[in-house]
Amino acid sequence: MPRARRGKAGPVPEAVETLLADCPAAEAQIALSGDKLFLLAPENRAFIAYADTGRTFVAKGDPVGDPQAARQLIWDLRELADKAGRRCAFYGVTQTYLPTYLDLGLSILKIGEVARVDLHNFTLEGSARRDFRQAVNTALREGYTFEIIRKADVPAAFPALKSVSDAWLAARKGSEKGFSLGACTLDYLSYFDHAVLRHGQGGPIVAFATLLQGATHAEVSLDLMRHASTGPKYAMDALFGHIMLWAKASGFRWFSLGAAPLSGLENRRLASMWNRIGGVVYDHGEQFYHFEGLRTFKQKFDPIWTPEYLACPGGLAVPQVLFEVNGLISGGVKGLIR
Repeated sequence: MPRARRGKAGPVPEAVETLLADCPAAEAQIALSGDKLFLLAPENRAFIAYADTGRTFVAKGDPVGDPQAARQLIWDLRELADKAGRRCAFYGVTQTYLPTYLDLGLSILKIGEVARVDLHNFTLEGSARRDFRQAVNTALREGYTFEIIRKADVPAAFPALKSVSDAWLAARKGSEKGFSLGACTLDYLSYFDHAVLRHGQGGPIVAFATLLQGATHAEVSLDLMRHASTGPKYAMDALFGHIMLWAKASGFRWFSLGAAPLSGLENRRLASMWNRIGGVVYDHGEQFYHFEGLRTFKQKFDPIWTPEYLACPGGLAVPQVLFEVNGLISGGVKGLIR
């Protein structure tokens, strides 16, 4: 049987780009972030995007591609991890391949819920969406314009996007993230269309968002969302409202609002230890993590919530893997406190 092939972090293999072009799940596009390793199935029928923390091979999401090849790749990554003296974990996965993860002997832990909005009947009407409706209307009255910058035009617009991004990061004394989030680099942004809010037709960009689009208009989601301090306070609400209306008008079926971490976990006596700990953090950690506020914000759009999971070795490995994933996203230990 042909063996899976392991790639290197850096330039994304053409085979990965081809498979993503046929993938309906918008957030699978995060594989293009430039910080992943890739395991490709024979004949490029599927791939897994993952990172090596030094102790664990952590896959980001489910495999992409042919289901049969994908299931074999899950086993191949486990075998590769064993040979390298690493653990194997799968972060942010859906129910699709849970039986295979269980067959590997991994524990399945719910880590949150993803909010997806059905765009067929979506509007900005109603009291829950008043802020977005008012922001869109106010922006129009005050001369702000909404525009889609196609990916072919991103290189020309990149200096303006980077300026907004740098100012946004500086205002928060933060740094770029990774793994489950993209970074403001030309290589990454050039893969995607971008929604922008300008001050006047063709004027300076005051806010932008990276559009992750699934195949056949099945789903659209957002990655980077950043704004300049020179823009109005309502800039992001206006941009977000415009994007939702644009997505509906463009024929997308779903709008993914992403995950609300640790939400939907059962905090009951007979629930698993992780669910009880996670439930307590979600219920009582709002002042530190804003998890409950994140779910409340997304609930305004009447989404359908679907669970996402971490598949990893059980016991003490669970907090260790979660810490390593946090490090991947935050850029190391220093990033954890930013």
